[in-house]
Amino acid sequence: MAFHREDPTDYLPLTPVVLHILLALADEERHGYGIMLEIANRTGGSFRPGSGTLYGTLKRLLSSGLAEESGERPAPDLDDSRRRYYRLTKLGRRVLQAELKRLEQVVGVGRMKKLLPRSAST
Repeated sequence: MAFHREDPTDYLPLTPVVLHILLALADEERHGYGIMLEIANRTGGSFRPGSGTLYGTLKRLLSSGLAEESGERPAPDLDDSRRRYYRLTKLGRRVLQAELKRLEQVVGVGRMKKLLPRSAST
């Protein structure tokens, strides 16, 4: 079993692929292809990790304790039994929240320096 650091800031900054995978798992459990679809839909297709990158990153997220395989499965007639479903752990959620807070601070600096508008409607 791998040693998991408890301080979420020890994992920061997250790589873009880790950030997008954790965001995809934030609201529901998903299988690998479902994660890929969520990321593609949420980014308008501008970010599409390949399957090797996705599954390699999922493996690292599992070993670091940020994600785990889910024991829950949809009804067999609604899903392929070979699919593995993933979900955030409590630590994974705390790391994601810490990263979003960090990014929010960076965006605040960009706004203060007039590199970004004050709000989305500006």
